[in-house]
Formats: sequence, structure tokens, C-alpha cells
Amino acid sequence: MTNPILIVGGGPAGLAAAKSLANVGQRVTLVEKEDMLGGGPILSGYAKLVPTGEWAKDAIGGMVAAVTVDPLIDVRLGQTVTAFDGEAGAFTAKLSDDTAFDAGAAVLCTGFTHFDSVHTPEWGFGTFPDVVTTTQVEQMISSGDGVKCPSDGRQPKRVAILLCVGSRDRQIGREWCSKICCTVSSNLAMEIREELPDCHVYIYYMDIRTFGLYEDLYYWRSQEEFKVKYIKARIAEVTSDGEKLIVKGEDTLVKRPITIPFDMVVHAIGMDPNIDNVMIASTFGIQLQKHGHIAKEDSYGGMGRTSRPGVLVAGAATGPETIDDSIAQAQGAALAALSVLGAPAAAE
Repeated sequence: MTNPILIVGGGPAGLAAAKSLANVGQRVTLVEKEDMLGGGPILSGYAKLVPTGEWAKDAIGGMVAAVTVDPLIDVRLGQTVTAFDGEAGAFTAKLSDDTAFDAGAAVLCTGFTHFDSVHTPEWGFGTFPDVVTTTQVEQMISSGDGVKCPSDGRQPKRVAILLCVGSRDRQIGREWCSKICCTVSSNLAMEIREELPDCHVYIYYMDIRTFGLYEDLYYWRSQEEFKVKYIKARIAEVTSDGEKLIVKGEDTLVKRPITIPFDMVVHAIGMDPNIDNVMIASTFGIQLQKHGHIAKEDSYGGMGRTSRPGVLVAGAATGPETIDDSIAQAQGAALAALSVLGAPAAAE
């Protein structure tokens, strides 16, 4: 019998990799540092997912349930991998509780960290309570409490969503596009309008990148059906006049300054590398790319390869990624991990 395959991370990618392997008879050890599975969509309380419109608690919750009951998947919660020695096919992993086990390969599905808006103080986060993040608005919606201004609980009449907070900004060391923010923000704007039909929602953007087939599903639909207003602008600051939040900037289409009052301002926060990536790279003996994400080899010779044979990677651990693509990458990495063992598990 082959050694189990180690999956690190219990978010969508990790869940998909684990279940894909178990489905072909391969034993899996799934290690998750938190005390519950589900990753960002569950731990951060996401609302409706792009592009299916399913609630995160149902879609990802279903994946969690499938993994939890599978007898081939050994779930270790509240643990991290502290050592990983050996070679492909014959690794030994040690966990933070001092237990150890053999593993034939490892698939790192360690995800990302949400950008912390305190790094952009000029845009009001941490200064004004009604300046929030997209994640906080998702939590308002998914909790059933509704979209409300944190300062006094009132329903906002006018909301601004500021794109590229923590993305595409060299001044704060975030040179990458976070890929999902435009689409998520368009979706969130429609959710706000659906819940609060009298609320006017504005999206401030540098460029709109609702990539692929999402253009008409989110960008155009949000404007034409939900009357979301888009302003191409460079934001200078978010201040307050004592009653309203004031967004100041320049309309870059007509080259003139604009100042608009709002009840709530939402930061569309980007995807940072996992804050634990330096430790993860050291433990597993792999390389990081220049921005701090886990570096992967080209995909022509196999999906999800890292600089160390037998250690694979999938999903947002390698850079900003959608949930659907993270799942697909994880399934591909699971297949690559099986090939490391040298024989189909189901045939044994």
C-alpha cells in the first residue's frame, strides 16, 4: 500500500484535492491550521459566490461535508506542518503536535491573505467606521443582518466601492492585479441594490477587469439591470464632513476633480500572499516567486510542480485566483501527486 498524500490547507483547493484523491482510492492526510475546514469562503463569511450565485456556506459547506465523512481522508485540524523530510514517494511529515507520519507526496493549498486596508490610510479605513471592506460587506449579507452602516446601524442611501485597494499599487509594494476584485465588486454591488433598491451604488475604477465570460454577466448586467454607476477615477482621499463620508478624486475621463458624499465606502481589497509563505517555503524546501507567492514550474510537464519533486501546489497559494480555477488546479495537482507514487492507488 502506498503512503498517504499530504494535503496542506482546507480551503476549496485543499478540499478538492483531497476528495479527488479519495475518489480513486488514495489515502489522504489533510492538515488545516484553523479549527474548521472551508478556508476563506467559510472563515471570512463570504456571501454568494461568483459565478454560480450559490451561497458559500452551501457550496463550500458541501465540499467540507464530503471530505469529513470520507474514510480515506484523515483530517488534522488546528495543526501545521513543522518538518517535511525525505524524497518523492517517501517523505516524513511532522506536525505541530509532535506527531509524525509518512507521505508519498504533498499538495500545498495554503491560499492567500486578504490585504489589510490599514496600509492605505488616506482612504479612510481605520479612521471612519463606515469605511469597510468587501469582506465585511459579504459578512453583513451572509449573516442575514443586512447591509448597514457600522457607526449607527442605518441602511446606507449611497455606497461607493473603491477598486484596486491593495492591488496594482507599486507605492505599497502590491504590483499585481488580484484578478477577482472587479467581478466580486460588481456582484456585491448588485447584491446591495437587490437588498436596498433605494441605495445608489458607485464603483470607482482604474480599469475594469471582469475577465473572460464575466463581462456581460457582471459588468454590463450591473449597469443595465441594477443601475450601478461606474466612475473612472483616481482617488485622492476619503474624509468626512461630520455627517457623510467624502470621496475626493479626479474623474480621469473628463479630467476634472470630483467630490461626492457617501454613507458607506467599501474597499475592494486584493489578495496578498499567505503571510505564512516564508515559513511554508522553509519547511517544504521550495522556492517563492518575487512577490512572495509559492513559485510553480511551467505546467507543460505536469500541473502544480514546485522546485522540489513530489511537492505540488494549487490555487491562490501561487497568486490571485478564482475559487473555480483553484478547484480545477487542485484536481490537476492531485493527479500529478498520484503519478509521484508510481502506481494507481485504486489498483492495489
